[in-house]
Amino acid sequence: MKKIILSLCSVLVISSVAFAQKTGFVDTEYILSNIPEYKAAQAEMDKISVDWQKEIEAKYSEIDKLYKIYQAESVLLTDDMRKKRENEIINKEKEVKDLQKQRFGVDGELFSKRMELVKPIQDKVYNAVKQVAERGGLAFIFDKAGQVSLLYSNSKYDKSEDVLNFLGYNKSNKSNK
Repeated sequence: MKKIILSLCSVLVISSVAFAQKTGFVDTEYILSNIPEYKAAQAEMDKISVDWQKEIEAKYSEIDKLYKIYQAESVLLTDDMRKKRENEIINKEKEVKDLQKQRFGVDGELFSKRMELVKPIQDKVYNAVKQVAERGGLAFIFDKAGQVSLLYSNSKYDKSEDVLNFLGYNKSNKSNK
């Protein structure tokens, strides 16, 4: 009986040591907010998005004016002219919707621009996180900014500053937080 209890305790101690892997966490929102290239890319994407949205709104405004003119004149138009105007308005609406999809759709120009501007920076951060983890002998690093949430975290395990330092963005280079 004594041997069984001793064996069981040994197995428990060995298994707890085997599973005691070092972990860390980073805050990618914090890291990205301290990288000037990311801020510049975000600002450029925001500007492009606003410009495209204004362009689309202007086209919808033009369609609205055409529709109001059509409504005002419809009693004076022949059936053929009425159909022609209706088709013109419908075609313009379709063009604007197609433009909106082209710019803001799932595989639209904004998505492509984001891939061009932001993805290289995110890849750079990912590689830095990986190297910081390997250098620190960490088995896992969690992103507390993403979908994984932490209810409690000891700040001594936050590797965000290490990643920023690795990337060359130490505190002396930061403009503001």
